[in-house]
Amino acid sequence: MAPFSVMTASVSLLAKSLSVLSCTSSLARCTSVLPAAYVIPVKCLTSQATGPPKRPLNGYMRYVQQQKPVITRQNPEIKSVDIIREIAQQWRMMSPEQKQPFEEASLRARVQFKLDLQNYQAQLTPAQVQQQALDKKHRMAKRKAIRKKRELTNLGKPKRPRSPFNIFMSEHFEDARGTTTQAKMKSLLEDWRNLFSHQKQVYTQLAEDDKIRYKNEMKSWEDHMVEIGREDVIRERTLSKKKTATESQATKKETKKSTAHSKTTRKATKSSPSKTIRTAKKT
Repeated sequence: MAPFSVMTASVSLLAKSLSVLSCTSSLARCTSVLPAAYVIPVKCLTSQATGPPKRPLNGYMRYVQQQKPVITRQNPEIKSVDIIREIAQQWRMMSPEQKQPFEEASLRARVQFKLDLQNYQAQLTPAQVQQQALDKKHRMAKRKAIRKKRELTNLGKPKRPRSPFNIFMSEHFEDARGTTTQAKMKSLLEDWRNLFSHQKQVYTQLAEDDKIRYKNEMKSWEDHMVEIGREDVIRERTLSKKKTATESQATKKETKKSTAHSKTTRKATKSSPSKTIRTAKKT
């Protein structure tokens, strides 16, 4: 009886595995036959817990998302910049009725986003809320720094001086060992460390010359910024130096004025007794 029961159990287990395999293969065949629009993607259950919901796309970005694969298939050799430019031109030429489906879809997504965001924030602990506030502060500071750097570049701010290793790397980067940028930089760092002191001295002198270049260019640039009324982009130490120089000049002027006034007072006091004696003699 025992061998027969074991055999029955093994046969039933084999039948179940075959049925599962057949169902999986049939599901795969059905999925391959159905179009991509009818295939329902499996949602990740942990996406809501790991991070906040993503902001929905506006109507224009939804149109870009729809048209970009179409234009890419039609023109495989076209650049991404040209694709976006063509899609933007199409969007500008569309009528409000043609844009309406994309705008309505964006509106529905925004409503759903607000509900998902409220549900997500209700599940957060006070520590997580504080951490999110800090992360947002860091992101805003980073964006502000990027915008300021872009503005300074547009205003023509001189490039910072290079270090000796940076000069060495720029000269030998093309001939460096390695296929990737990281591998080349690693090999150049090893070559730099193996250089003798007199070989490094050449690049050290070039770096010193570059510092002088940067100092002269920055002085001219900051003077120009003062002329056009952009003192807000000047370095703090330069402003403090200018302020100190202005205060010293004002102090010198005040000292000269006080000295001149004291000299005038002394002359007046010296001449006043003689005038009194002369008037006394006349009487």
